[in-house]
Amino acid sequence: KEYAGTFVLGVTTDTQDRQGKVIQERPVPALDENQIRAAFEKFRGDSYQLPPMVSAKKHAGVPLYKLARQGKVVEREPRFVHVYRYSIDRVALPDIDFSVLCSKGFYVRTYAHDIGELLGCGAHLKTLRRTKSGRFDVENAITVNQIRELPREEIVSRILSLPQVSRMRGA
Repeated sequence: KEYAGTFVLGVTTDTQDRQGKVIQERPVPALDENQIRAAFEKFRGDSYQLPPMVSAKKHAGVPLYKLARQGKVVEREPRFVHVYRYSIDRVALPDIDFSVLCSKGFYVRTYAHDIGELLGCGAHLKTLRRTKSGRFDVENAITVNQIRELPREEIVSRILSLPQVSRMRGA
């Protein structure tokens, strides 16, 4: 899976994203490109990641997000994950735009949180967009405006049948 997003340094939330309640604000240090890259690099390759409380991961058969809504925090097992590659696309502190190609089970919110902690100021995920999943890539998608404007034959030629989709998913 591949994602593009933005995280904000200096503000930590209880959900690790902008929809959560702010639990801590810290000053953002004067970071240079090398410090930021070193923090990202620390998470490249294999690592263990603690699933956030606001996730579909289950504890005793109950999704963690349901427990979190009740104000409960439970012990979670770290998950083995892999970052194949990342890019730092723009730094305009406190915002950092990035992309990451990662394994199944990877939590991008936790990635942003962990990088923020490593940089000493915390962070939360501001925006997130999945750009690729398996062989499906947003680059091959067409917009609603293109659907309105393209000739019917062009649209039909881009439609995937269910067997094609199954083959692309590796099913």
